[in-house]
Amino acid sequence: MDLLNTLVDKGLRRELPTREEALAVLATSDDELLDVVTAAGKVRRQWFGRRVKLNYLVNLKSGLCPEDCSYCSQRLGSKAGILKYTWLKPDEASKAAAAGVAGGAKRVCLVASGRGPTDRDVDRVSKTIEAIKEENEGIEVCACLGLLTDGQADRLRSAGADAYNHNLNTSEETYGAITTTHTYADRVETVQQAQAAGLSACSGLIAGMGESDKDLVDVVFALRDLDPDSVPVNFLIPFEGTPLAKEWNLTPQRCLRILAMVRFVCPDVEVRLAGGREVHLRSMQPLALHLVNSIFLGDYLTSEGQAGQTDLDMIADAGFEVEGAGTTTLPRHRADALAGGCGTQDASAGSGCGSHEASGAGGCGSHGGGGGCGPCGGHGEQVPAAVANTEAEADTTGENVPVARTDVGGVARTDLVAVRRRGAGTDLAPNA
Repeated sequence: MDLLNTLVDKGLRRELPTREEALAVLATSDDELLDVVTAAGKVRRQWFGRRVKLNYLVNLKSGLCPEDCSYCSQRLGSKAGILKYTWLKPDEASKAAAAGVAGGAKRVCLVASGRGPTDRDVDRVSKTIEAIKEENEGIEVCACLGLLTDGQADRLRSAGADAYNHNLNTSEETYGAITTTHTYADRVETVQQAQAAGLSACSGLIAGMGESDKDLVDVVFALRDLDPDSVPVNFLIPFEGTPLAKEWNLTPQRCLRILAMVRFVCPDVEVRLAGGREVHLRSMQPLALHLVNSIFLGDYLTSEGQAGQTDLDMIADAGFEVEGAGTTTLPRHRADALAGGCGTQDASAGSGCGSHEASGAGGCGSHGGGGGCGPCGGHGEQVPAAVANTEAEADTTGENVPVARTDVGGVARTDLVAVRRRGAGTDLAPNA
């Protein structure tokens, strides 16, 4: 297929494809899907080998948000039955982060709901960063706190933050239909502030909100122009009680095409498979590892992910390996540029694949689906009981939100997967 050969050649040279080529990837047929995955996989392996970086979310403050982002279970006016709590103390956050580190995570993403942090909030998060780094030598920390004001990114970097996440989410043209309490330009400015402070930038998107192929290409090209080190790709988790609760637009095949398109447009960037992968990719998640080089381990902000040990088994069974703490995620040319700018990355690793994720939100909290205080398990480590995975209990408590999927014949399917709210099936009330 001439299109795929062209895209592979461009990806290996770090050359930007045209918008028409990116749109053509999204328009490929199911018969061509494995060819698309194979082609994008060549680009992924060129820059990142067969390594998979693990990231772990810690939800510092859940719910109670004044913003009206339609996709988010924590939004103003949300009726979603999620956990709601104010700021975790530094020692509590550090304990939660330790569960992820025990499972192999090399980056901890600290997320807090809200429009943006106050200066007092930045002080809180700074103490949390210091506590986590004191307990976990060499761990990367990414912050995702919303819109930043002048000087806040510098203060986070001084406290030890390695990265900052703030997602663009969708195209500039359609952003106003998703959120009205802040603008697309506000988000771009925050990413630029993080970069100016020497933080590694993480910014991505949410697919499945009813956007067109053009919208998807527009936001990915906008991200390419911003040049973040990490691009998380979220798939909408349509929480009951939010305006997008009925937006079930994705199939596993569609998700794979989107991930392939992102890889072709951002060949040497850490592409992270983020919220919604379990819901929409389901049994085809292992194929996505040929396209992305980074995932979140365990739970998201307000929904459960699959068990951390299941993630680790999936990576091994698919023939990939967990990226070690001493490996640089990013390719040498990007790691060198980042180290030259802020000195937060180890640029000594060899050229092909580096290591880093700018998630802080990257996938981090971009939509209200993920949480961090949940379990991760893995590597034979005992996860503390307070954060142990309760998937088995959650399946029998009635706390689950059924997912209505449609098969080829248009018949609704509610048996394929369920959105599991984090905290369901535990002794925590959904709105504790």
